[in-house]
Amino acid sequence: MASNNAYPTILYACFSQSKKRGLSLEEKRTRLLDIFFEKKEFFQLKELESIAPKLKGITSMSVKEVLQSLVDDGMVDTERIGTSNYFWAFPSKASNQKKRRLKELQRQLAEGERKRQSLEQEIKTASVGREKSVRRLWTPCPDYGGVLNCCRTRERSS
Repeated sequence: MASNNAYPTILYACFSQSKKRGLSLEEKRTRLLDIFFEKKEFFQLKELESIAPKLKGITSMSVKEVLQSLVDDGMVDTERIGTSNYFWAFPSKASNQKKRRLKELQRQLAEGERKRQSLEQEIKTASVGREKSVRRLWTPCPDYGGVLNCCRTRERSS
């Protein structure tokens, strides 16, 4: 009887694994960029529409959309020569973009660190003369029958 219960599960597993799911936009973008990086050539749209399905499994209908998103993001260059549009991308440009991005993020990190240090210094200078004392921290509150340091006591003293 236990084998009868396992049989439908095995069939379901086989059918669920055989379903093909489409590529996400990000997967298509990386695969299309891989074509440019591997070939190190320039292409026309028609060439890419015929090459992409064979090499990387990108449907020819979505190549134009994916290519346009890469051009918009500056990852692929394009130039119109005569009546034709040519597209290209080289690995060196991608690595240079990553280096620039890394430098920018490092600059932002250093700036944030400087700001944090200056704020900590401001806190130290502002807290001079305001050292914590037992009297300041533990003041009785008449509203709450002797509860110490409540919000209402601080509001009245302000």
